[in-house]
Amino acid sequence: MLLSQLQILAKLSEVDVQLEELREELGDLPYEVEDMEKIVRDRQRQVDDTQQQLDELLKYRADSRIRIQELKDREVRVTEQQFQVRNNREFDAITKEIEDSQQEQRTIDRDMANTHLKEENVRRILDQQSKDLAEAKERLADKEKELQDLSSDQNEEATALIRQRSDLASRIDGDVLTNYERIREYHKDVVVPIRKGSCSGCFNTIPPQKVVEMRTYKRMDFCEHCGRLLYPEDMQALPA
Repeated sequence: MLLSQLQILAKLSEVDVQLEELREELGDLPYEVEDMEKIVRDRQRQVDDTQQQLDELLKYRADSRIRIQELKDREVRVTEQQFQVRNNREFDAITKEIEDSQQEQRTIDRDMANTHLKEENVRRILDQQSKDLAEAKERLADKEKELQDLSSDQNEEATALIRQRSDLASRIDGDVLTNYERIREYHKDVVVPIRKGSCSGCFNTIPPQKVVEMRTYKRMDFCEHCGRLLYPEDMQALPA
């Protein structure tokens, strides 16, 4: 899993370097497309999270209705048994069972009433988030079209790279991608190989033992001098 993430990150870094080389000629438009892609991803995540909350509420209510019906059926059976008791102790036990069942039903009814209010609130939030997501997608589509309408060869290359970057970014874990973007604020080549025992980004020497440990792909390693993410030079490229 870590090796796969590192391979994707290395490829993403390669794509970002190529994009940086094209951006001076294309101005700010690629940045705007990239920013809009991030906004769309963030808003999609919000919609997904809120939809999950709604699904959980609806499932709880469905389960609660089943439970109430079970309690009612049980109450009917137990009530019928009252006529067959042989002593007061059995009668009291049955009465207690009926009371407990009725109390549980009242508790579930009260909780279900609260879920109705929660559902209304969640649906309002989901409706607004869905509108915001649709608006962001529309703006992204406009930006992408504007970028596609540019006729230069550089733009065609950039468009392909941006699409490739979007695909790669979607395959990286959220926290890892956040850390990657943080490093990219300082270095355009975020992920670099170790060459001749040194970070190929800043040429700081990497201890041989650390290079050996890196080949086990048990954790991600960063250059202590420049902060770039490192990988062994002999790491396999990302499978096509």
